[in-house]
Amino acid sequence: MSQPQAMYPVQFSVDYPDRPLNRVTTALRIFAVIPIMIVLQTVSGASVVAAGGWGHAAYGTNARYVVIGAGGLLFLGPLLMILFKRKYPRWWFDWNLELQRFTNRVVVYLALMDDQYPSTDDHQAVHLEYRYPDAGRELNRWLPLVKWLLVIPHLIILLFLWAAAVVVVIIAWFAIVFTGRYPRGMFDFVAGVLRWGQRVIGYAFLLVTDVYPPFSLAAA
Repeated sequence: MSQPQAMYPVQFSVDYPDRPLNRVTTALRIFAVIPIMIVLQTVSGASVVAAGGWGHAAYGTNARYVVIGAGGLLFLGPLLMILFKRKYPRWWFDWNLELQRFTNRVVVYLALMDDQYPSTDDHQAVHLEYRYPDAGRELNRWLPLVKWLLVIPHLIILLFLWAAAVVVVIIAWFAIVFTGRYPRGMFDFVAGVLRWGQRVIGYAFLLVTDVYPPFSLAAA
């Protein structure tokens, strides 16, 4: 009797909106998403403000600068901990997972797959799960040094898939504006591209698994 195939340690899905979508917010989505994109930027990057106002550091000036927004995915820290201590601190894992969940809610909204405005904490229609690794037993301490190199074939394919997904979203925009529906085949394709990308991110950059990502859009 054959054994059931184990699920990949990174799981991603988006609930299909089997209902009429809001045509007005869809038509204006590129503008509606701006406020939450600004919020996302404050937690996924860094902003610098000079004493007295915004600006760029000029050579030779003595203006003091303060980082007012800092964050982003934790990559180097987990890499060093896995390399030297065979550990993946749980709160670093949780930070990366929650930031990716928030990021994907914004991406899904921008891709017209949900007309609920992205929440900073509720999962809404986007489901992303990483299996927390036992770093001492499940993660090779040396592999994180070369994972970015190993996923180059994935990145090349994803470049073309993302280009195709952009075209699909544009076509879906017209479909939603005129019919209120996101064609199911188009929806599944965009969700599959997002899923593929998340598996590559989880493997090569968040380092949550050593299981090589499948070349597949499928959920299994």
